[in-house]
Amino acid sequence: MRFFLFLYLTISLTAMADAQTSSGAPKAGKTPYSAWERGLPPDPGFFPLAVWLQDPSNAEKYKAAGINLYVGLWQGPTEEQLAALRKAGMRVICSQNTTGMKYKDDPVIAGWMHGDEPDNAQSQGEGKGYGPPILPEKIIADYEKIRAADPSRPVLLNLGQAVAWDNYIGRGVRRNHPEDYPEYARGGDIVSFDIYPVTSPYPEIKGNLWYVPAGVERLRAWAGSKKIVWNCIECTYISSGNKATPHQVRAEVWMSIIHGSGGIIYFVHEWKPKFNEHALLDDPEMLEAVTRLNAQIREMAPVLNSPTVTGKIEVKSASPEIPVDTLMKQYRGETYIFAAGMRNGETKASFTLSGGNRTAEVVGEGRTIAVRRGTFEDDFKPYDVHIYRIK
Repeated sequence: MRFFLFLYLTISLTAMADAQTSSGAPKAGKTPYSAWERGLPPDPGFFPLAVWLQDPSNAEKYKAAGINLYVGLWQGPTEEQLAALRKAGMRVICSQNTTGMKYKDDPVIAGWMHGDEPDNAQSQGEGKGYGPPILPEKIIADYEKIRAADPSRPVLLNLGQAVAWDNYIGRGVRRNHPEDYPEYARGGDIVSFDIYPVTSPYPEIKGNLWYVPAGVERLRAWAGSKKIVWNCIECTYISSGNKATPHQVRAEVWMSIIHGSGGIIYFVHEWKPKFNEHALLDDPEMLEAVTRLNAQIREMAPVLNSPTVTGKIEVKSASPEIPVDTLMKQYRGETYIFAAGMRNGETKASFTLSGGNRTAEVVGEGRTIAVRRGTFEDDFKPYDVHIYRIK
């Protein structure tokens, strides 16, 4: 019976990806995912919005929130896990275990992955302390084995917070050794990392949201143009007494995308005040905010997947200590500017681009700004994000 399901799933999962694509958007073959025969949709209307290590029984709920991918399966994949994801029409990136290879022709599997954070000190077992990180050469060798077993899908490598912060104690003996990371990046096709500044226990990191896009930028430089970079985003208490606000989550996501992240993985676990694997689903305010954010990203996916325009915009912040960073795109005759205030303070930004008098629509905010002789200004509150569409 499973063999009959493969044909059905090939059709249904393709339809799911097509449904995300704006009408008339460019067709497949225009994104980095076209490099693989199977895996993530190469359609420009697709932008990866994932959750980390979640129970497949909640796939329909995550799908309703705009999630289109699972990353990781607890002690899986198992046949039951794949069946649940198959039923929900949710793709997964998972370990290449025996069950995974048994179903390597199943379109529900979008990619393979290493174990999490091999760049951190590795546990020696309960009560035995920690040993050194896994060596980059071991990760590269494992990558070659995974790819040899199935070259039709990408391989994901997720790294730890030292991608953004050299002094992270969790690297043990390799603390303050950023030179390891160009080598680690050779061990995957999609290279990701996680750092959670709101819930961080470290004073240097705590509250400094800009560490998230800083890590994205570093990882892009280390990985090179042939690798795809994603990153993880906090949205629960995790193990602290602090939780990011919806405004902060939106800022972390858009700052990441502005700095070159090609996919977002939401970390939704929580250990305090008690363990909750799916804490996002039990937080109505945050769930509504993430759902709204995902809807905006999905709507903008063809724009985000279009070529980036460089050297065509000048941005000046009235407060130099609060830079405003931008990503510029041109799509179907319209110019899009994604802009974020990069520090916890207010400023006014001036944008100058070519052209005469026009009008900039501030997407999702119900307002417009006059563009006079190619220049316009806007106010930024702490970690504000504005998206401008100029016809």
